[in-house]
Amino acid sequence: MTTSGTRAAHRPSRRQWVIEAATELFATQPPDEVTVADIAARAEMTSAAVYYHFSSKDQVLVEGMRVFAAALREELASLTEAHAAGVSIGAEVTALLTWLSEHRSAAAVFFVSSAGMSQEAESLRHEIRAQLLEELVRLVRKAREPITDAEAAVIGLGVLALLENAAISQIRGDDVYRALGHRSFTKEVGELADRIVGETDGAPRQHQDA
Repeated sequence: MTTSGTRAAHRPSRRQWVIEAATELFATQPPDEVTVADIAARAEMTSAAVYYHFSSKDQVLVEGMRVFAAALREELASLTEAHAAGVSIGAEVTALLTWLSEHRSAAAVFFVSSAGMSQEAESLRHEIRAQLLEELVRLVRKAREPITDAEAAVIGLGVLALLENAAISQIRGDDVYRALGHRSFTKEVGELADRIVGETDGAPRQHQDA
């Protein structure tokens, strides 16, 4: 945080400051080890100021996940809307991975740190996953028309699984990600997404210029 001094609770921006401070902490520490006092200190506020906006640490966690998920859905919807019919989706998948790398702390909380933290967090994750799948199915349809509902659903599920696992690999910086480097890693993931989507009537998918 760049501002010094204790922040008052009543100003409208304080709620977002709490979320941002908590997200930074949850991304680097197990959430069950982070306290409200830790969040308050990171946000340069008092614990009372945090409680002014949130009833508990878990509520801060879930609200941060909700804000991130809304931005992720919006990004995917924008990419889907701009996608040209009959064009492979690799560019969209790599664009999402790049977007996730630019929102690393929030992505780390959503995909990794918050797993199993609470029933509310898991319920939200399930809800968001269903929404992302719906949008990916729409993207697959644009790339693969004509296609049956069953085909689109299964392919969309495969792309979602790829995206989730690639995001986790990127966030954790595991052996595969480190060995390839970000550029090669995202390129390979994009190409795999294209293979999952496959071809229509034997005609190879067109590739959209990056």
